Amino acid sequence: MRIDRISIKGFKALSNVSFEPGNVNVFIGANGAGKSTILEAIGVLSAAMTDRVDNTSLDRKGIRLSTPNLYKSSFRGDRKTPTIGFQIHWTDSNGTIAYDLNLNNPKDDSAWRYHSEALYRNDIKLWGRSGNSQIQYDDRVGMLMLAQEEQLGEIKPSAEQLKDYAIYQPSTPILRGIMPDRYQTTPVGLCGGRLAEAIEELINKDDGDIKFGDLYIDEVLELLDWAANFTVSSPKKSSINSSVPTSRRVIEFQDKFMRENDRFTAYDASEGSLYVLFLLCLAMHDRSPNVFAVDNFDQAMNPRLARAATRLFCDLIKQNSKTVFITTHNPLVLDGLKLDDPAIRLFTVERSKKDGTAQIKRIEVTQELIDLDQPLSRLWINGRLGGVPNLL
Repeated sequence: MRIDRISIKGFKALSNVSFEPGNVNVFIGANGAGKSTILEAIGVLSAAMTDRVDNTSLDRKGIRLSTPNLYKSSFRGDRKTPTIGFQIHWTDSNGTIAYDLNLNNPKDDSAWRYHSEALYRNDIKLWGRSGNSQIQYDDRVGMLMLAQEEQLGEIKPSAEQLKDYAIYQPSTPILRGIMPDRYQTTPVGLCGGRLAEAIEELINKDDGDIKFGDLYIDEVLELLDWAANFTVSSPKKSSINSSVPTSRRVIEFQDKFMRENDRFTAYDASEGSLYVLFLLCLAMHDRSPNVFAVDNFDQAMNPRLARAATRLFCDLIKQNSKTVFITTHNPLVLDGLKLDDPAIRLFTVERSKKDGTAQIKRIEVTQELIDLDQPLSRLWINGRLGGVPNLL
């Protein structure tokens, strides 16, 4: 499944936007510009397309639960849109597929109501339902995956790839294993729960060499420049204080400058290192979602670490044919992007000065940018890419 275009109408600040994603999609912009809202809109689309939209399904995907009237765009001087609309186009072995959806946001209960949904292949409508359909449907449940029409059988497996979409926002105490993750998913929770178990599943031996997923362990240790090794084990008194709450399995590190037997766990390790391992798990684990998002991708990482981790993360996402949507405020993340690769795309998100609606613009490498002879980080800081606040 290759996602070709996503369109959003009437959802929060996204009055009417459309963009064409690649495998890695990075959104930059000022605080409050609407970056996280884009990730949430994709989450609503995912829930609606593969199940239903209610507080339970949205919460499970890491989406902020708003009051009903705040989901729908509401700008001074504009009439509220009658529905919240989404459309996604993708390409697979069956051709070009489009799913079109219109929702009514919730009123008294948490369930969103379906106004209409339809599926097209190569611009020919294969299936649809609305309030005018002769067959009576439950308007609180998405019917695409339940429909029995024979022509949908070949398309449903592609649509299923959106089912597990979620927005990951790792938290340091949860990555350290000292707090539970209320958003536990497979293989890691949305906030980093069960990171040790996910890492353990990725560590393996290949002809005598130790590998971590698709990488040799030395490739990972190049990012963790203080570490000689890391493993996963049961908690031991020698590596973690008995008063510290911990999980059944813990990440154990060996510092290259310390005695070999003096090991320590994630509780005492650099939080940036835990974020890197978390991101690598998402990119490589065969049970992580095929399509997912990471909000505030760069948090807790030194700028140069963020740049190096971004490069490796992009390579792994492409290698494993995944699609990821990322927000960041760290300019060095941009320097880790190879924008001459069409699979890697950078977008600015800005609010219109005229009416406040969010606008999405793709940044491509042009001769004008090349002639400036500056890294992307510097171009962003200097306002040449957009996506920066007007501050004194």
